[in-house]
Amino acid sequence: MVTQQSAPRTVHASTLGRDDITREWGVHLTTGLTQSDARQRQETSGYNDFGVKEEEPLLKRYLDGFKDPLILMLLVSAGISVLTKQYDDAISITVAVVIVTLVGFIQEYRSEKSLDALNSLVPPVAHCIRDGVKQDLLARELVPGDLVEIGLGDRVPADLRIIECIGLELDESSFTGETTPCTKQSEEVLVTKGELCELTNIAFMGTLVCNGRGKGVVVGTGYNTQFGEIFALMESEETPKTPLQKNMDKLGKHLSLISFVVIALILVVGFAKGQPIQDMLTIGVSLAVAAIPEGLPIVVTVTLALGVIRMSKKKAIVRKLPSVETLGCVNVVCVDKTGTLTKNEMTVTIVTTASGNQYEITGTGYFEGGHISLRGAALSQCPEDLAVLGKIALLCNNSTITDTEMLGNPTDGALLTMARKLSINLEPHTRLEEIPFTHDRKYMAVKCASSALNDNGVFYAKGATERVLGLCCHVLDNGQLRKMTAADRDRVTMETARKEDTGMRTISLCYGSSLTSGSLVYVGHVGIVDPIRNEVPATISMLHANYVSVKMITGDSQNIAISIGKQLGIHQSDSTALSGDAIDSMSDDELARRIENVSIVYRSTPKHKMRVIKALQARSLIVAMTGDGVNDAVALKCADIGVAMGKGTDVCKEAAEMVLANDDMSAILEAVQEGKNIFLNIKNFVRFQLSTSVSALSMIALTTFWNIPPPLNPMQILWINIIMDGPPAQSLGVEPITSASSCSPPRSPKKQVIDRVMLFRVCLSAFIIVSGTLWVYKNEMVDGQVTARDTTMTFACFIFFDMWNALSCRSLTKSIAQIDILGNRTFIYAISASLFALLGLIYLPPLQLIFQTEALSLNDIALLVSMTCSVLLVDECFKLFYRYFLNKKKSDEGEDDDRKKLLP
Repeated sequence: MVTQQSAPRTVHASTLGRDDITREWGVHLTTGLTQSDARQRQETSGYNDFGVKEEEPLLKRYLDGFKDPLILMLLVSAGISVLTKQYDDAISITVAVVIVTLVGFIQEYRSEKSLDALNSLVPPVAHCIRDGVKQDLLARELVPGDLVEIGLGDRVPADLRIIECIGLELDESSFTGETTPCTKQSEEVLVTKGELCELTNIAFMGTLVCNGRGKGVVVGTGYNTQFGEIFALMESEETPKTPLQKNMDKLGKHLSLISFVVIALILVVGFAKGQPIQDMLTIGVSLAVAAIPEGLPIVVTVTLALGVIRMSKKKAIVRKLPSVETLGCVNVVCVDKTGTLTKNEMTVTIVTTASGNQYEITGTGYFEGGHISLRGAALSQCPEDLAVLGKIALLCNNSTITDTEMLGNPTDGALLTMARKLSINLEPHTRLEEIPFTHDRKYMAVKCASSALNDNGVFYAKGATERVLGLCCHVLDNGQLRKMTAADRDRVTMETARKEDTGMRTISLCYGSSLTSGSLVYVGHVGIVDPIRNEVPATISMLHANYVSVKMITGDSQNIAISIGKQLGIHQSDSTALSGDAIDSMSDDELARRIENVSIVYRSTPKHKMRVIKALQARSLIVAMTGDGVNDAVALKCADIGVAMGKGTDVCKEAAEMVLANDDMSAILEAVQEGKNIFLNIKNFVRFQLSTSVSALSMIALTTFWNIPPPLNPMQILWINIIMDGPPAQSLGVEPITSASSCSPPRSPKKQVIDRVMLFRVCLSAFIIVSGTLWVYKNEMVDGQVTARDTTMTFACFIFFDMWNALSCRSLTKSIAQIDILGNRTFIYAISASLFALLGLIYLPPLQLIFQTEALSLNDIALLVSMTCSVLLVDECFKLFYRYFLNKKKSDEGEDDDRKKLLP
């Protein structure tokens, strides 16, 4: 009996003959396992699936949100507020914390799926032979040693050692990245490197049968498969923290430290002045709570959530809130070719007949129509030699195309589509014989007899040009048969070589009465491409304009990879291409030194992709990786941002942070711009909130130190906190993307939300607000007694200052004359609502009673509005100077670059 743990590995199984397979796996190659033996193996080997980790309880997942340092500090502040009977602060902080954690939890819960979805690549049913009887079993019930049959359209249920096959071809593109199906055989192989391409007698779990049929013994299930190895690598690879998460963690720690320093300072000063301990504790906690902007995590979460919603409308599904912001830091995008840059739909675009006529065929994929032209002129009817070529393409073919899918070999699918575009009407034929394609034979042939002519049959063949030419002695030249000359052979060889240099696959077609070498008629050859997605060239160009480097990582050959790279503008004259074998020969340090100048990595495996990403990350680069196949999953998990295509495998989607539902790569560009804008919006909000917080903090501290009665009562302070953390502040988080932000370079992940420039502007704004507000307060308090009018004027002055400051904070560098004032309608509504609310607090009697205010005259309002706009005017002057400084710096850098170019 063989268990999963003791069974030889898949590579070892490929080196064994039929007798060795029978002995080591204890299976009869005709009748399969017995039911009792299968049950015993099931108990020891387990099910043929992946042990998805038990999902955490929802409550635990929600409570994990409270581990954030800023959240923890807020909870501590709320607790202290309760102890000192500041219940209004305690309630507001607690509500803020609940909102933050709940919004984040709901968004991520809706976006994430359980890893159970990974099992969807493992087919639900397998055709298994047990006790000599063929039966359909759940694939998860297969055990090592089971005998399994596979046919056209089946997905392989486990790693199989093939023991019988007829024309068996598998689509392994999700593993290798190559679109060409892999031909399988049943004999043992000599393995040198253990690479997938060497294991021609192994059918890997999750791959698709696109031609022929076969029978094999299960030699690997679950984690002991090639698919399982990739899955295990993906599970073990931890997703790195995003730059925003790191920034917010650091900001939370700094604010916490500031809070404790402020508390200690107030307590020391208070004790030195002999003030009561209770009063000092109350003041200290009030200042500490004021120093922590509890709205910060709310706005960060809401801003990210709104970014996610905006991206979802563009068919880009973000599975983790912070991920969309990370794209604003991305400076390298690694893209997989097959299915990402290309459609993974082989298409015939050029047909060259034996006469030398080259026809162009429009339309891409298997379902799009098209027409044929010769030297730019559309043809009204199909020439005879082209019709014969289309007939061969139809007869020498094992694929079918339905209304929704192509079943079979992609190359055959491309030939079927070509014949449909040629409007070939084929009379019924009977297939008498088939010679399948093999790597040694390099061609496929069928013998078919026409039902109408009742003949003995004709051979129709297609394959590699050199092999087809070797079978031919005649050519079909404009409908006439003639002898093939040496010039004909040289011309065809040169034509196909030229096409292959551009990244095309070429297939030659012929027919005749016998397959004896030199007895067939050469008809022509076709050029097949995997079409580039329409939006990709423009997207790559725009990514370059956004200072984002693009690197292509593919399993294809060097010629095809470089050809595609040049077409897309990825591969430039000063860049290089690197093979997977070359990466294997390099150390991590050597790869990191060379990787920045590499634009293409070809013949790559999942491990190569992971090494490339880690080499880029070692250069302090933020890497996004796109992909759609199983072979991309580990790299997607390893990258800072993994981007999966919507039509890709479920494994790929589970490993990614973002899924492009419509496979439109341009959404990556929009996400990059969205990420930049989100960070700028967060900076705008933080600047506004900190300037408000510092102003309130400074005003309370100064009046406390100077023994002046408080300028604001508790309800007014609460209202200011609502303004600071409420709609006016949060509306700054939804500023639309501007051309300046979208075309700016990716920001450094080390760049802090609060830098020196922002700190200076916060202090400058706070200085103006505090100075102006205290001047109004002192000017109104003429008799030394605080009246309702005094606090009302002071309160209104502070609010007006805040509104002008909010308008200034809509952009870090642009003047209000340069921004679209009505572009952020949420901001307009929030400011208008705040001003109307302020008027209500001043003029409505019930609210006057609660907030201890009184009505102000129109002259009072005019004075306050004209005076408080000073905070906007000063910041406008600062922006003007700052823009001049930035432009001069760019100009100087440009001159330096020009001088460097002139140096020898």
